[in-house]
Amino acid sequence: MRAVTWRRLAIFTLSLVPFIWIVYLTITQQLGADPAKTIVLFTGEWTIYFLFITLAVSPLVKFAKWRWLIVHRRMLGLFALFYALCHVAAYLTFILGLDFARFFSELVKRPYITAGMPAVLILIALGVTSTKGMMRRLGSNWTKLHRLVYVALLLGWVHVLWQVRSSYFEAVLYGAITALLLGVRLYGYWQKRQKRRLKAASATPK
Repeated sequence: MRAVTWRRLAIFTLSLVPFIWIVYLTITQQLGADPAKTIVLFTGEWTIYFLFITLAVSPLVKFAKWRWLIVHRRMLGLFALFYALCHVAAYLTFILGLDFARFFSELVKRPYITAGMPAVLILIALGVTSTKGMMRRLGSNWTKLHRLVYVALLLGWVHVLWQVRSSYFEAVLYGAITALLLGVRLYGYWQKRQKRRLKAASATPK
């Protein structure tokens, strides 16, 4: 238990470092020519990074046998939500000046916002239902609901892709990581189906 506690504290502290860093850059006025854009992009990037990290836990447990990671997956997922909320708050505050009427017009005009907002809403739903109490209440539906994290990741990638103006490097890199993380899961699902078919075939009387 002591090792788990120390790992939890270390992961929590490290996960806060990006937030502390952007606050420091803001206070010391080191955000460049467009501070608002820098903050929005920074928090958006870390949202996707934490989605990648969270979804990398299961493959690492399965293939690298890092079973200790599974205990910390919920915290990592909640940090993805934390940075997503910071991203939205920064956009509403620093870009739109809390003009919500303008936000709804931007939602229509800019497709990348249309892709990003459902992803944030999914993360909120997953964060609200991440407790053990909600797991008990939802039963088998909890697993089905939390599979929406894959949809959130895809929408996050589309959100990045639709903002590209010149270089596609970052969007392609994110797409490759997304494809890898989802591909591993599809392969695992295919393996399970194959095993069930073989088991059913061996159980069938000849």
